[in-house]
Amino acid sequence: MNVLKKRGLNQYGKVAVGSEVDFASPHRLIQMLMEGALEKIATAKGLMVRGETAAKGEHISWAISIIGGLQGSLDLEAGGEIAQNLDDLYSYIVKRLTEANLHDDVSGLDEVMSLLLEIKSAWDVMPESIKKASPKAGVAVAAEL
Repeated sequence: MNVLKKRGLNQYGKVAVGSEVDFASPHRLIQMLMEGALEKIATAKGLMVRGETAAKGEHISWAISIIGGLQGSLDLEAGGEIAQNLDDLYSYIVKRLTEANLHDDVSGLDEVMSLLLEIKSAWDVMPESIKKASPKAGVAVAAEL
């Protein structure tokens, strides 16, 4: 693929994602963040296997930033024990991503992807009535699923 065509596809992707973000519900935004983190980790894994250290580090750093955004959106006071458990899990995920980056540990990336997929699957099956409620309610139901 030539450079101009690739640049055009990248720009189209940015516009499409930007449009989706503009109209997304809080529930969908959480899903998008998780999808983005999973994508960055999967890309980092491929880069790690190929020995592309700098690019691997950039993608892991990006994933850590996304997880930080998810963690920062938690309302620990209103969310109680469930929010605290998610906060602890996100802290663990950041720690594992950092260790995987430092030690080129593919299994660490696999572990994190598995954890994120488990959380995301709860968000994906959440009933419509909860999706339209407050984001805090969604956190509570996701943790129960």
